[in-house]
Amino acid sequence: IQASAAACEAARLLAPARNTLVTEKTYPPERNIAGEPVRVGVFICHCGINIAGVVDVPSVKDYAATLPGVAYADNNLYTCSQDTQKLIKQRIEEHRLNRVVVASCSPRTHEALFQETMRESGLNPHLFVMANIRDQCSWVHQRDPQGATEKAQDLVRMAVAMARLAAPLKSVTLPVTSTALVMGGGLSGMTAALAIADQGFKVCLVEKDKELGGNLRKLQKTLDGQDLQALLFATINRVQNHPRVETHVGATLREIKGFVGNYEATLSNGAVFKHGAIVVATGAVEYQPKEYGFGQHKNIMTQLELSRRLEQGLKNEPSSVVMIQCVGSREEPRLYCSRVCCSKAVQNAIRLKALYPRADVHVLYRDMRTYGLREPYYAQARDQGVLFTRFDLSARPEVTWNGKGGAPTVSVKDAILGQKMTLKPDLLVLSTGMVADIEANDALAKQLKVPLNQDGFFLEAHVKLRPVEFATDGIYVAGLAHAPKSADESMAQALAAASRACVLLSKRELEAHGTIGDVDAERCVACGLCEKICAFGAITLEVQQIGRSDRLLAKINPALCKGCGVCSASCRCGAITLRGFTDEQIMAEISAL
Repeated sequence: IQASAAACEAARLLAPARNTLVTEKTYPPERNIAGEPVRVGVFICHCGINIAGVVDVPSVKDYAATLPGVAYADNNLYTCSQDTQKLIKQRIEEHRLNRVVVASCSPRTHEALFQETMRESGLNPHLFVMANIRDQCSWVHQRDPQGATEKAQDLVRMAVAMARLAAPLKSVTLPVTSTALVMGGGLSGMTAALAIADQGFKVCLVEKDKELGGNLRKLQKTLDGQDLQALLFATINRVQNHPRVETHVGATLREIKGFVGNYEATLSNGAVFKHGAIVVATGAVEYQPKEYGFGQHKNIMTQLELSRRLEQGLKNEPSSVVMIQCVGSREEPRLYCSRVCCSKAVQNAIRLKALYPRADVHVLYRDMRTYGLREPYYAQARDQGVLFTRFDLSARPEVTWNGKGGAPTVSVKDAILGQKMTLKPDLLVLSTGMVADIEANDALAKQLKVPLNQDGFFLEAHVKLRPVEFATDGIYVAGLAHAPKSADESMAQALAAASRACVLLSKRELEAHGTIGDVDAERCVACGLCEKICAFGAITLEVQQIGRSDRLLAKINPALCKGCGVCSASCRCGAITLRGFTDEQIMAEISAL
């Protein structure tokens, strides 16, 4: 995330030079293989010793040469190397190969490389088939070289059977609307909107409240002393005065149509906006506790309320303050850590000791999580005399008080000493975390066809590989909408989301790959199962004209379809066929076994 955020800042500087040094790669005309006899070239990879250390590669090569339709077979030390790529292109030309099989590693990492080689040779990239004899063979059968070799031969035989039936597929080119929609006008949303706008793209920023700022309006300073209110008003000022940012406050998303690169949003205020990308930064809300007498006593408050009172100045100097951590978090029904509560408690504890040195400050905790560069502040709090007492979840603190005006009494068992202690604080402060606005998130998730996790936050495509993207292309997530995090982490994720969005918006057009589903109108009964199970929102049920009549049928959007094949495998009527993985090809693979 931080790397993408840094790339976003660099892109801001380089935005005026975008596309000035780009040279479009050219390919030779695609060869028409219609009418040609099948001529398959098979290349078996040693992958150093990854494959050859277990599998008898030369024997697999010799076996491949005997298979029907194979015109050439070879084995190479590293098939993915530049030298071997050149060799493959030479062999395609010399032997008039019109299909290629590479038996090596995973297609997830290397299929695109070999498909590029096919294009450079004048062949359709979908005439290429890959057999994974490393991950699925040598790595899992290291103690059985003979069995691994036989399995490698089986995998190559299946790949050749599939390649023999492979046909050229055509990709679809779609234009891109180079504008963005940002949902949420808090710190993350405004940061993302400015980052996108600074790169030359128009942005529509939508905030459901009457003013921008979100949760940042409730915060005063960071743990290291940065003035968040100054940051807030500086950011709002930039947003409101940026020529490429169109702001809509007091508005929500009423309807959205389209797909990646070509969306049309209608807002609750009637505004209509066409855009190519969406950033979801709708934020979260502070948990309102029901525990420990909150709301029943004037001196029982949350950390945010204490921060506000400290900024205004307490009416009376406290002699004792008790803070209870993890209120409503890290237990059912919210098992997650909100990440900011411990840091906020340490910040307020340091502030209290600075203003009222004689005050006793006790922090009752299960685990103190001042991670990263925040740990020195925890040490500083201890040095200033803040007392930290650990308790177990099974023995949570008990809070009582006498009447509305009586001071609260806190009883807790010290998990280390094993002894019960009683505290009578002037102020009882509850460290509450962030929770998702489940109702609002659920409604937006259904509109955008993106998932939520079990806690109601938006779920990214992959926590490590795609941390700011959804499985649905063209939609990105940032800030508290994704998960609880600090202000600086929210800004970094917002910049990362903007960076990924700008990659899409900077393209003039998108090329949808050829491996997509086709619907047979004669077989489709519009049961809707495919629409329900498609993880990418690529299938809809629409009325289509078939002959002289109109029928409700499944329709696949080529821009959203990833070719996963779930719809094809699940269709009870056999109405959906996946290009490049037809029933005939799959059956040919099975028969080859």
